[in-house]
Amino acid sequence: MVSMAEGLARLEALAASPVVATLADAFAGAGFEFAVVGGPVRDAFLGRATNDLDFATDARPDDILRIVTPISTAQWDMGRDFGTIGARVRGEQVEITTYRADAYDGASRKPVVAFGDSLEADLGRRDFTVNAMALRVPERRLVDPTGGVEDLLARVLRTPASPDVSFGDDPLRMLRAARFAGQLGFAVDAAALEAMARMRESLSIVSAERVQGELVRLLQSADPVLGLRILVDTELAEVFLPEVPALRLEVDEHHHHKDVYEHSLTVLRQAIDLERVRRPGTAPDLVLRLAALLHDIGKPATRKLEPGGGVSFHHHDVVGARLARKRLSALRFDTATTAAVTQLIEQHLRFFGYAEGTWTDSAVRRYVRDAGENLERLHILTRADVTTRNKRKAARLRSAYDDIERRIDELAAQEELDAIRPELDGNRIQEVLGLRPGPQVGAAYRFLLDLRLDEGVLGPDEAERRLREWWAQQG
Repeated sequence: MVSMAEGLARLEALAASPVVATLADAFAGAGFEFAVVGGPVRDAFLGRATNDLDFATDARPDDILRIVTPISTAQWDMGRDFGTIGARVRGEQVEITTYRADAYDGASRKPVVAFGDSLEADLGRRDFTVNAMALRVPERRLVDPTGGVEDLLARVLRTPASPDVSFGDDPLRMLRAARFAGQLGFAVDAAALEAMARMRESLSIVSAERVQGELVRLLQSADPVLGLRILVDTELAEVFLPEVPALRLEVDEHHHHKDVYEHSLTVLRQAIDLERVRRPGTAPDLVLRLAALLHDIGKPATRKLEPGGGVSFHHHDVVGARLARKRLSALRFDTATTAAVTQLIEQHLRFFGYAEGTWTDSAVRRYVRDAGENLERLHILTRADVTTRNKRKAARLRSAYDDIERRIDELAAQEELDAIRPELDGNRIQEVLGLRPGPQVGAAYRFLLDLRLDEGVLGPDEAERRLREWWAQQG
């Protein structure tokens, strides 16, 4: 949070920017109100960079399109039914929306759009007071009817209207509370938290795609753990991601194991820290963060209380991958994301066998081959999965993973491990063995691939000799 004077100075600079000044003059010239709204105004006071420019006006969509067409190089009206027109003005993409007063009809999964005529009323129907501020232009006047500046100073998320009204208008705002908490590091107002817990079932009227969008934004925020705790504590997670609260396993007085829920949140946080160190400057890795959060969701279904006070979770990796695939599909994640996350969950225990004893070069090659393009993610997830308080054990596991990464690098340099293939391709296999395309060629290819993984590069002549020997043994 910057000082009030600096925040106002940043707003002045925003109003004077070419794109804002151009739009403000055009709408004023046409006789309409115009204002910068929401995130850009909030971010000016927070000292954050503004990535998206959102504007509000009393002009209706047809008028907006008419006004922006002469001053823009492109326009799009996919959001016309919701009062939004997009355009590219002075090289920047902007969205301009008619004052709105949206609400759900109580049964459908999409909001019923109603246009309004007042900026103050429009702001009063927004999600949180910190997002309900506007800068009127070209007048350059701050409009803050609900106390957004005060809530920014207090670092609190509060709804402009009563939480029941705000969340009733759009239940997705309950997820936004968690997302903004993680994104901004703010606390959620007690009244809003109480309403979220009480109204959580209303989230079921919101489409899976919109829920997924908020979950993605939360996981890509600066501190998703803060938002996830809010979702679990208010039981909102029970509605759309029940596998996470299910990690809070009951502790048996005779059988003790680590808190799987707290462990999973710690793994997520450690994965994010490692991601920033190992891949600085890159965008948040959604696949990695989903895998870190969900990597142990198979444990509740596989927990077994053993004699003597032990607890086992046999095959929780396989069960967890299956549960993750089902949940991600229900949330409408794309196929590639779902496949990558489930692969990481299924493979996240593989390394711990290495820590118990030295792997052969063949085992290391298979580890790399099976991880494929997710190898770096698997490195990060496996390292993050070490949450033991036993310093000696933690040091041993770190050393073991340092060693496996060193061996992977050495083998990659020697054998171009990233592109492992048999030394004879399918055409050459057919020539050597006198075969036509079919299952026998596939079996021979797999034999040569296993040979390459087990023994490394042999050379084409030796590979051909071994292939003939193998074929003779097949009868």
